[in-house]
Amino acid sequence: MLQTSTLQFLKQLAKNNNKEWFDANRKKYEAAKEDFTASLQAILSGFSTIDTTLVSLAPKDCLFRINRDIRFSKDKSPYKTNFGAYINAGGKKSNTGGYYLHLQPGNSFVGGGIYQPDADMLKKVRQEIDYNFDEFKSIINNKKFKTVYTKGISSDSEWSLTRPPKGYDENNPAIEFIKLKSVVATAPLSDEQLTDKKFEATVIKAFEALYPLIIFLNKAVQG
Repeated sequence: MLQTSTLQFLKQLAKNNNKEWFDANRKKYEAAKEDFTASLQAILSGFSTIDTTLVSLAPKDCLFRINRDIRFSKDKSPYKTNFGAYINAGGKKSNTGGYYLHLQPGNSFVGGGIYQPDADMLKKVRQEIDYNFDEFKSIINNKKFKTVYTKGISSDSEWSLTRPPKGYDENNPAIEFIKLKSVVATAPLSDEQLTDKKFEATVIKAFEALYPLIIFLNKAVQG
């Protein structure tokens, strides 16, 4: 489980997002990062027995930097107010399907899928959904998947086109999913879950429910 001090650090950072405060509290940051890294290692060790493509991963391969890239942003806050990790056999910079853990007090979640793939990858994913829609439906309608990801695949305006992509008809049975720009599912994590002794087991269970979808997506993009 995570320590309450880790959540407290992130709450304080959200209120004091500046270099002077961060430098003065660097030891707290290092302790919080170490705490999150330890949980991430436990999750990797447990889940890599299920998704064996992850056996060689270390937390450093998955953990995102806390520094924000502010070059093209109106928000010049120098730090993220969360810890995030993308678990993928190709590492955190890979844009193939994988698993994500987001730690942010009051807004934590677990999930994954394929996020904003390039045009070629997205074309392959759409084709796979179209050609193998029965298999796709069986994955997202599986009881284990639906128990964790109660809202199913994210389909709001951020994730979806308003019109069918070129080459697809509005009446295609799979069109709701073919219109997606990202194929992602997420489930919220409460602050109480984060500091519960079952935290790592909860995340592993969520990743396990997502595993068939990741196989499906990566089969599409990797062949």
